[in-house]
Amino acid sequence: MNDVGQFREGAHAHPAWPPLAVATGVKMANHDLTVVVTGGDGDGFGIGGNHFMHTIRRNVDLLYLAMDNQIYGLTTGQVSPTSRVGMKTKSTPFGSVEGPINPIALALAAGGTFVARAFSGAQKHLTDLIKQGLQHKGFSFIDIFSPCVTYNHDNTYPWFKARVKRLEDDPGYDPKNWVMAMEKSQIWGEEIPVGKFYEDAERPSLHAMEPVLHEGGPLAHRDPRIAAEVLREFVAELM
Repeated sequence: MNDVGQFREGAHAHPAWPPLAVATGVKMANHDLTVVVTGGDGDGFGIGGNHFMHTIRRNVDLLYLAMDNQIYGLTTGQVSPTSRVGMKTKSTPFGSVEGPINPIALALAAGGTFVARAFSGAQKHLTDLIKQGLQHKGFSFIDIFSPCVTYNHDNTYPWFKARVKRLEDDPGYDPKNWVMAMEKSQIWGEEIPVGKFYEDAERPSLHAMEPVLHEGGPLAHRDPRIAAEVLREFVAELM
C-alpha cells in the first residue's frame, strides 16, 4: 500500500478479522492514507454487521463499498441478510421467512455522515458517487446493487434497471435533510431510489477527534521507542 489502503473480504483480512475492523486500525495508525474497503452484503450486514454499525458511529474516515447481490454467491447460493421474504435458495428451499435488512436506513440510524446507493448497471452514476465518497471526510458508505447472475434470479439487471430512480433527478430532494433521507430509504418496490441519500460534512472524523494524533504525524511514522526485536516478537506472536 502506498497512499491507498484497500481491503476486501477474503483477501487482506483473515476470516476472523472483518475488513472494517482492520481498516479502522490502519486509518488510525496512518491517517494520511486513503482507505477503501470492499465487501459483500453477507460480510457487511451479517458476519460483520456489528463492525458495520460501530465503524459508522465512530465516523472512521474511509470509503466502504458494499457489493449487494441479495444472496451468498461466494458459498453457492444461500439466503443473505438482504434477501427478500419468500426468496427460494439452497438454504431456504420453501422461501425465506426473514425480513431483509435495510442497509441505507441502518447506516442513517447509526449516524452515517455519507450514505449512498448505486446500481452497477449505471457505471457513470456509480463512479460519481465513489468520487464523492473519497472526497468526504468521514465514513462514506455506498450500497451497490450488484446482481448475481448465477444464483439470484429474482433481483436481476433488468429487474433493477426498470426500478432504480436517481435522487439527483428530484429537484426537491435535499441530501442534507436526515428525515427526508430516512423517508426515501423506506421506498422499495416498483421504484427504488439510488444516489446520495445523506451527507453531513460538519461532523469530525474519528482520527480528527483523537488528541494523541494531533501532533507528531501518523503513529506509523513515529518512533515507537521500542526495540525492533521486541516489535518483531510481538508481531510474530500475533500471527
